[in-house]
Amino acid sequence: MSRKTKTKPEWTGFQESRPYGPKYDLRTDFVMVYGIGDDLPARIEGWKKAGYTIHLMTGVSWGEYQDYLFGRFDGRDHWDEAQTERSGKQFLHGKDVPYMVPTISFAEYLATYIKKAIDCGIEAIHMEEPEFWAQSGYEEAFKREWLNYYGEDWIPPHSSPDAQYRASKLKAAMYYRALDRICSQMKEYALVTYGRTVRFYVPTHSLINYTQWRIVSPEAMLVSMPACDGFIAQIWTGTARTPNVYQGVRRERTFETAYLEYGIMQELTRGTGREMWFLHDPIEDNPRYTWSDYRFNYRQTVVASLLHPEVKQYEVCPWPRRVFEGKYPTQDGTGKETIPDDYATVLLTVMSVLRDMHNHEEEAGGAAYTRGIGLCLANSAMYQRGDVIRDNEGHGSFKYDGTESADSLTAEQRDLLDWSAFYGLALPLVKKGIPLRPVQLDNILTFPGYIEDYRVLLLSYEFMKPEHPGIHQAIGQWVREGGVLIYVGDGSDPFHNVQEWWNRAAGSRTYARPEEHLFEAMGLGRNPEEGEHAVGSGSVLYLQANPASLSKSEQGAALVTDSVSRALALRGEARDYQESAALQIQRGPYVIAQVLDESASEEGAVLHGSFLDLFEADLPVLNRITLKPGDNCLLYDLNYAAQPAASTTAAGTPSVLISSSRIRDERFEAGVFRFVSESPSDMNVSIRIRAGASPKRVTAGQIEAEFHHDSASGTTLIRHAGSPEGVAITLEW
Repeated sequence: MSRKTKTKPEWTGFQESRPYGPKYDLRTDFVMVYGIGDDLPARIEGWKKAGYTIHLMTGVSWGEYQDYLFGRFDGRDHWDEAQTERSGKQFLHGKDVPYMVPTISFAEYLATYIKKAIDCGIEAIHMEEPEFWAQSGYEEAFKREWLNYYGEDWIPPHSSPDAQYRASKLKAAMYYRALDRICSQMKEYALVTYGRTVRFYVPTHSLINYTQWRIVSPEAMLVSMPACDGFIAQIWTGTARTPNVYQGVRRERTFETAYLEYGIMQELTRGTGREMWFLHDPIEDNPRYTWSDYRFNYRQTVVASLLHPEVKQYEVCPWPRRVFEGKYPTQDGTGKETIPDDYATVLLTVMSVLRDMHNHEEEAGGAAYTRGIGLCLANSAMYQRGDVIRDNEGHGSFKYDGTESADSLTAEQRDLLDWSAFYGLALPLVKKGIPLRPVQLDNILTFPGYIEDYRVLLLSYEFMKPEHPGIHQAIGQWVREGGVLIYVGDGSDPFHNVQEWWNRAAGSRTYARPEEHLFEAMGLGRNPEEGEHAVGSGSVLYLQANPASLSKSEQGAALVTDSVSRALALRGEARDYQESAALQIQRGPYVIAQVLDESASEEGAVLHGSFLDLFEADLPVLNRITLKPGDNCLLYDLNYAAQPAASTTAAGTPSVLISSSRIRDERFEAGVFRFVSESPSDMNVSIRIRAGASPKRVTAGQIEAEFHHDSASGTTLIRHAGSPEGVAITLEW
């Protein structure tokens, strides 16, 4: 029996803690019922009756675990397992809901609840957000773990870079242990008890976000966990709007950050056969924004995710009840309002598009881009964060939200908080329309040939470290075979001195910094001169600069892009370096584009053809799309649908092109076209149908439906009220 056995396809899903409700019944393939409590069986039954495949999602680092904390589980109080910073303040997600240290005892406690979910017939379980705050590590449970893991008494993490690094490595290892133990144990329980397999997934923020927010998680370590079947990439407005610095300007860059976040997340499954769902959130956890803000940023994240065509499964919404029933501030700040009708319709349209995306590959012959450029990123970036700022009472900032006062920070602290060393290398390339791919450095030893598709790699050990010397052998071989490595660093990072493999070997094989070993492995000696160096059929470009400094000016950004251009020239591919005002691809009939801003030219983009605008509620037909810097689009290409393979449809047989509902039971008989349209209740549904001529009559159930025929495009727009049970739509000619 395959571990991937599914009863039905699971292309799209959502998570919800509330019982079934028709207003937020999104008609996806599966639902993740959130949380384990006495009402779990009733919640499962409600969603199952609506036709859903049932998964369970629960927190692995926090939750309503008071029976464990207060000793009702095993007779022992467990508050000493609450993550705690050095002032003694605990990290809380709510009243009596601390972030937990993943001890073996806590893993056993979670397993008892997972068993109850398996007993209820759950097909898959999602253990979300394994999170250990970098500023924590002062709780008694962690001190005990330190003694067991390192064989020595605990050292306060703030006391040195080495102590911080070792503490964070232990935190990641502890969550790996907990997840491996729970998933393996519960898979065995399901097989022994019920003779069936249960799949386990880990919904997690990206390595980029966790590093900037100063959270430690297993991330790339989970690639080697046999019991893990895949991941959900928890990327949304809340993570992607975290400010960063480009050309000296610190601000939100939701699209660019999300693009990089989705990029690094897909590296957790590339080449493994495991599953990945990309998440989008129509709002975010912070309830203080307006609908226009949520809508703008939602578009940014959707477009960013769709520019990564390798992933074709999506979590379309966390907590849909708070989206479709919640109230948020009005534009004038005088009150609160529920979701605008047109935004609700657009959300349902996008969700329908996401459900169809697996049917389409990226079209060949699209826009020319500088492909094959990667930026290396390792798990160890999380190990170098720790405390950045403290208040007068010694409390570390709890969560990065960009609100820290600039007056309270030194320039170095601000660079650390903004993680400018990473963004100083990444943003200049993305801003020039170069589809930069974050590369998971840890995977180089796990998968042979992992970096063979890259032409140029950027690498710096000023914000992360290599965890194994074999990584350098693999990079060296790649360079000798024609790759070009751009190494950026000035050796100033205090974490170069942590006690790791490069400086604790016996004899002469010790190195002051890990890049010394890298250069030596490529035959350049430990300390080559700055500049270009030939290595076999490839080259190394060595820039002696702190990558954080490259985020501060136009000159710094230009140094990054010029270096990539020069790297391609060294390969004899100078003409392949092409900057673009936009990132754009086509996946089947879907055109996805984002025009980059903050460019000196402020160049936009114009698309000509016949399109449906999927970000508008009435799915308008447009022949010209003009995008300014910062604009984006998600379009349906009507000319693609009218190509020879679809000539029968175009000639007269009607078909549904796009709908903000789930369509089933399409049939065309004797001049009558019928189908069933399913959507949440109290929603306005838009459906665009290809039809050679205008229908004479359209009904939605027993009611005459609103429709409009566009003769130029040969399409008909139908609007009707939604229902999760389905509305029978009939068109007559």
